[in-house]
Amino acid sequence: MKIINNNKKAYHNFFISDLLEAGIELKGNEIKSVSQGKINLSDGYVVIKDGQALLKNCYIAPYQNSPDSESKRTRRLLLHKQQILKLARAVLEKGYSIVPTKVYFSKGHVKVEIALAKGKKLYDKRRVLKEKAVKRDLDRVLKNY
Repeated sequence: MKIINNNKKAYHNFFISDLLEAGIELKGNEIKSVSQGKINLSDGYVVIKDGQALLKNCYIAPYQNSPDSESKRTRRLLLHKQQILKLARAVLEKGYSIVPTKVYFSKGHVKVEIALAKGKKLYDKRRVLKEKAVKRDLDRVLKNY
């Protein structure tokens, strides 16, 4: 498994609960661009519409030799029907969002790891940063002893 891109912003802005692997429907030029690592997931999100999971606002840079490509077009995610229904139920009932967390190659195919996520408040983000700082200071002190 070769990781192409991580969405660090998702872990900062959301509480991540369930992770799911999904295939992604790409064009030939997009696959070449993704294999070069020219993909950005930070603003991306997943929408369930008409029984399909759609990845929106995910930027894939145009390939160097391709004349036309839409960088932020909507791309279909390849999931089983039961998985899509489970995600749709969680979004409607519990107020979750679906965000992409990681893009990687698995057995020659591009896969997207998506997650059910609940938004963090500002005070939650501050608390997490404070805990990280305290842990870092503790590790620094313990290292000297």
